[in-house]
Amino acid sequence: MAANTKEEFMQLIKRAGAFLTVKISNLLRHLDTRSYGAIAGLALAIVFTWRLLRAPRDPQRRQPKSQAPSGSSSGISNRASVNDASSDVSNHLEDSGTQNVIDEFFQPVKPTLSQIVRQRLCEGRKVTCRLLGVILEESSPEELQKQVTVRSSVLEVLLEITKFCDLYLMERVLDDESEKKVLMALEDAGVFTSGGLVKDKVLFCSTEIGRASFVRQLEPDWHIDSNPEIVTQLARFIKYQLHVSPSKIEQHAPNVFAATSLEQFLGCV
Repeated sequence: MAANTKEEFMQLIKRAGAFLTVKISNLLRHLDTRSYGAIAGLALAIVFTWRLLRAPRDPQRRQPKSQAPSGSSSGISNRASVNDASSDVSNHLEDSGTQNVIDEFFQPVKPTLSQIVRQRLCEGRKVTCRLLGVILEESSPEELQKQVTVRSSVLEVLLEITKFCDLYLMERVLDDESEKKVLMALEDAGVFTSGGLVKDKVLFCSTEIGRASFVRQLEPDWHIDSNPEIVTQLARFIKYQLHVSPSKIEQHAPNVFAATSLEQFLGCV
């Protein structure tokens, strides 16, 4: 009886070890897309599982020998079958419990917005970004003469970028009144409250050529724009670019990415 119990326990350890090996292999293959917190979870899981497997199992209670008449051998056989079935169910429940504990520790950790932004922007330290069609709802300088609307869905992403990037916003305007409206809208939306972006880093010009010149002078790691012509012109000067457009975009160059919005590119929608 003791030999059978030891053998069952060793089989449990082997099954748990094999399961852990598969989990670790899967985790290592996808480590680049998961949160770094998964590494800490891996260590905790290994320690916890090892302690679980080392814990002494409760000794099986000895069943009192039942006194049966010599002629009731069929009754003894039935009771033995019931005991064997109960033992199988108990072993299955123990195996399932061990596997559930391991599964719980190996659940992927959802990365934070900060981690997502850093990964997608490849740790870029300087970013330039157009306002129209990316940060603002409006898509032309003429519309800015009437109203300026900051896209609410991009605010959280924008503020996260300002935490670790030197961010410059820029746009072409037709008059000084449009410039004032843009600054007021950004201020009302809370863009300047985090301290990462100040009004001096919001640049205005009267031509698209002037905006492209701003970008080249600043030499950012990333430039974000909704004008395909500007993106094409800057492709050989800027390390990475993001072309934002609501319609499907053909690939410009290997260093130019495309998305329907900034937040969509960062996986936040």
